[in-house]
Amino acid sequence: MNWDRIEGNWKQVSGKAREQWGKLTDDDLDVVAGRRDQLAGKIQERYGVAKDEAEKQLAEWQRNASDSWFKQGQ
Repeated sequence: MNWDRIEGNWKQVSGKAREQWGKLTDDDLDVVAGRRDQLAGKIQERYGVAKDEAEKQLAEWQRNASDSWFKQGQ
């Protein structure tokens, strides 16, 4: 999935991020606002993982993104 699409639809997709990383707060997700680097930083902060691990998790999550994520609330 293209990250630009995720970022552009962050309000819909942020719930999926919350499912994946339950330690992220609503405030964290609001601050991230779809920016990949910000999300990676919040994952590092909340889970105490290194940058490369946060990036690995984020890349896997992005690969699993599907069109169904964007149909919520329609």
